[in-house]
Amino acid sequence: MRASRFPLFTSKETPADAEIVSHQLMLRAGLINRLGAGLYTWQPLGLRVLRRVERVVREEMNAIGGMELLMPAVQPAELWQESGRWDLYGPLLLRIKDRHERDFCFGPTHEEVITDFLRRELRSYRQLPLTYYQIQTKFRDETRPRFGVMRAREFLMKDAYSFHMDAASLGETYQDMRGAYTRIFERLGLEFRAVKADSGSIGGSVSEEFHVLADSGEDEIAACDCCDYAANTELAESRPAAPADEPPATAAEHETPGISTVAEQARLLGIESQRVVKSVVVMADDQPAVLFVAGDDELNLVKAARALGVEEVRLAEPEEALEATGVPRGFIGPAGLRDGLRTLVDQRAAGIRNFSSGANRADWHWVNLNWDRDAALPETADLRTVRAGERCPRCDGRLGITRGIEVGHIFQLGTKYSEAMEATVLDESGRNVPMHMGCYGIGVSRVVAAAIEQNHDDSGIIWPEPMAPFQVTIVSINAHKSERVATESQRLYDELQAAGLEPLWDDRQARPGVKFADVELIGVPHRIVVSDRGLDAGTVEYRHRRAEDNETLPLAEVVDELRQRCG
Repeated sequence: MRASRFPLFTSKETPADAEIVSHQLMLRAGLINRLGAGLYTWQPLGLRVLRRVERVVREEMNAIGGMELLMPAVQPAELWQESGRWDLYGPLLLRIKDRHERDFCFGPTHEEVITDFLRRELRSYRQLPLTYYQIQTKFRDETRPRFGVMRAREFLMKDAYSFHMDAASLGETYQDMRGAYTRIFERLGLEFRAVKADSGSIGGSVSEEFHVLADSGEDEIAACDCCDYAANTELAESRPAAPADEPPATAAEHETPGISTVAEQARLLGIESQRVVKSVVVMADDQPAVLFVAGDDELNLVKAARALGVEEVRLAEPEEALEATGVPRGFIGPAGLRDGLRTLVDQRAAGIRNFSSGANRADWHWVNLNWDRDAALPETADLRTVRAGERCPRCDGRLGITRGIEVGHIFQLGTKYSEAMEATVLDESGRNVPMHMGCYGIGVSRVVAAAIEQNHDDSGIIWPEPMAPFQVTIVSINAHKSERVATESQRLYDELQAAGLEPLWDDRQARPGVKFADVELIGVPHRIVVSDRGLDAGTVEYRHRRAEDNETLPLAEVVDELRQRCG
């Protein structure tokens, strides 16, 4: 492609509303253009990158037997009502009406549509297993779209769905898909990690996320330094603490006027914060519950929801906590707590001896409480968020906390949708049984942004080679004044194309500094410079985008050399 005929809409200025590097560079490099909040036009340069990601995804999906189809983006409300998600999905679902006032939504995902399709087509277990996938536009009405295509309302996604006779078959395809995802991100040249994750609104019992590792990632990942254990901190398992080996002390109440934090409580009572058992009132499906965790720990709301068996848990408002317990927040404790409240204690807090907690009256706290002596020990569960440096739940290694950008998520759904929507097949004995399902997503457009977050410098993007919009840039210096520079540049351009490479020839009548700045900004991996001075010596100047210094290559060997380096 000749740059004089290609729309390189680059900019030196960083847009004021672009908060993260990928958003800034995608706008500056002319990959995308903002239409509205969370809505972007993919310009030709950005679309070339997007298509490269799609190609790798398609090849790996096809390699494990996936069959591509394309489902409607607009979906009838009846399907979502049938699955129970029309109300559950909440305001993220863009609801629309047609001219007949019938309800539809712009699909954020396609579990209902694919289930409806296959319940109409499949009859027998002999037709299973099957895996379908599509690459298609989705829409989720984000409350606060931000970070460019990282959290846009409209985005491109690969979603796949598998159907099985039993859980064992689902498990096999799940592992095949896990392998395919691993190959996809390896082929794209990304540093990533697969981690155990919460299934969220999609549902199912088993799920894993694939994260591109980057300091700007919104998710925290706990990973062991000795084994392969890794999990989103929303789900990372915590080791139970070893039981304290100390005799019980005499419990006593202390007046603690006006305290509002664990740190203040510990300081006033002369104890360490880890000897405090704090009480957190939450609302679980609009019903209050009191959860107990160690004073130096953070309650994990995702774990709490799983332990309580509900879809979502939120912190109670002060007035809700007061109404539920009869005690101001900060002074609630397990000893003498109002009857009828559901309670859980974190497994670490359950092992603390001689702890301090609220006395269930304003401005008073207990010290030296012990479970089963002074307060009944509630049901225990893993309720805390893990911290860096603690022991791995699988081995004696230590957990480290890194940040990641979620780019893929795979789920074992089981029969969640097939039972709700009566998607059945006849088994060997002729009985109708619900199919087991899996679903598997990759945020194709998000992968592009995540790659930039992981691969950039002060000058611009540094594309991993499999994702680059072009493999080589030919920069002609003053070709409009030098016929031999123009001739040699044209020859190199033609020979590189004939060699199967995709070059961008910067033949614009622009200053060398402008050309170099644009090449570095858009991130093409290989750059050669054709100039009169180089031609006098029979050479061209070469630099890889990640290199600090230029190299000199013989003009006669440059095409063969680039073919090897781009391989």
